[in-house]
Amino acid sequence: MDYVSALLPPAVMAVFFIGVIRVIVKTQGGANKAKEDAAVDAALARVEGARQSGAAPSRTDA
Repeated sequence: MDYVSALLPPAVMAVFFIGVIRVIVKTQGGANKAKEDAAVDAALARVEGARQSGAAPSRTDA
């Protein structure tokens, strides 16, 4: 029975790993892709806007 207890943890980890890979592959693209892309674009626009508004006063001072 020692071999069963020795093989169980790697087998369980392999099953979970395969499950995670399947979820990652299934969630790529599809209907969620447009929402995710829009969220990333909005976040990048906010960061870019904050960087430009923060950099504008230092350019006028120089």
